[in-house]
Amino acid sequence: MSGMEDVTWLDATGQAELVRRLEVKPVELLESAIERVEALNPRLNAVVTPMFDQARSAAAGVIPDGPFKGVPFLLKDVVAACKDVRMTLGAGILQHFVADHDSELVRRLRRAGLIILGKTNTPEFGLLPTTEPRLFGPCRNPWDTGRSTGGSSGGSAAAVAAGMVPMAHGNDGGGSIRIPASCCGLFGLKPTRARNPLGPDFGDLIGGLVAEHALTRSVRDSAALLDATSGPDIGDPYWAPPPVRPFIREVGANPGRLRIALLGQLPGGPPLHPDCAAAWQDAAALCADLGHEVEEVQPELSYAAVSESFMLLWSASLASTIDTIFRHVGQPPEADQFEPLTWALYENARRHSAADYLMTITNLQRTARKFARWFTNHDVWLTPVLSEPPVPLGQFGSTPDHPLQGMDRATEYVPFTPFANVTGQPAMSVPLYWNRDGLPIGAHFMGRFGDEATLFRLAAQLEEARPWQGRRPPVSA
Repeated sequence: MSGMEDVTWLDATGQAELVRRLEVKPVELLESAIERVEALNPRLNAVVTPMFDQARSAAAGVIPDGPFKGVPFLLKDVVAACKDVRMTLGAGILQHFVADHDSELVRRLRRAGLIILGKTNTPEFGLLPTTEPRLFGPCRNPWDTGRSTGGSSGGSAAAVAAGMVPMAHGNDGGGSIRIPASCCGLFGLKPTRARNPLGPDFGDLIGGLVAEHALTRSVRDSAALLDATSGPDIGDPYWAPPPVRPFIREVGANPGRLRIALLGQLPGGPPLHPDCAAAWQDAAALCADLGHEVEEVQPELSYAAVSESFMLLWSASLASTIDTIFRHVGQPPEADQFEPLTWALYENARRHSAADYLMTITNLQRTARKFARWFTNHDVWLTPVLSEPPVPLGQFGSTPDHPLQGMDRATEYVPFTPFANVTGQPAMSVPLYWNRDGLPIGAHFMGRFGDEATLFRLAAQLEEARPWQGRRPPVSA
């Protein structure tokens, strides 16, 4: 090796192979990653809580002999708790809160050999498809620092795209892995509901909408990481169907001739930007060239009804989180402690009853069953990820006079990805297209419930047909 710069753009699997062959030491990988974080973070604001001392101790100690032994990794500052490290959820009221335990996912990440060196930026309570919290300020897209990284895993996406680390943790309750993957030119898979654990703090989150995983530069990293972290935890309320074989074995396997349904416009949904339409059409043409059967479909969906139900679930979950926090504080929450949108959603939840919540769950489960029936005729659905390319920063702001403005804008921007959260199906954003402005635009593929295997086979085929790992954003290591 001529220097540590030679490993910067290796994926996590490649870096781990160097460690296993004793060609590089974990402490060397870590110090190189820390240097990149320190050099790039002032421009991107991706890492909000450095954990360098903890990481150095871990890298110098006995590292579990997992698939990613010695590889640097970043943790999103939402849901996944990390012992003795602050956990803010992007909210000012939690800026001094320190977790007293590791979540089960973090324990599994450590057993995989990963060295966690920091936590990444996220919108307040992970609510928006952009990463611009009042607490930490905006995270900037390395492809254009005036634009959004997407959200809510925007800090993780920016860090991976810029080369700080080869992959980073994310979670997804409405597209929060796939949105920033699209905006930052990465591979982002939301697994099947309950594929990864949420314990010990949660059985599920937001009525089963939330899934844990990561943003990666390669398909094989995503598959191998899912092998390392997936499977039920003790006491989980339910779990995903077990895979037939390890997911990593699907990478490079022949997907066969898939039946791919094309959906480029939702009834009653927002119009599609020409660049997003072009990216979707380009992905469809590539799939056809690879021998897959593609056909346009138009299912009977009420976009407005699903959006309304989705909003109530998010509001109710947020209110539960805030009430739990302030029950420990011993005083009621006040509006000035939160961003205007957060408080508006909290008040919205307080206006609804428990019966409203259960009816909403029933309505969304009805939608999930419809989707399951539609999937009997297709293996995969292909849609756009977003209705627009990465947008300029500042478009999702809310004011006291218009507190829901940010969420209204989000509903326009993110029409497709929430359906996979409603149904629990696996879905992925694949970086196949860049527009004339040099901005990445992902293609969104949704698989059958429990069938990440087909998505990994297809993703690896697309990666081979149109490699993306050689692309570097203007702000990068």
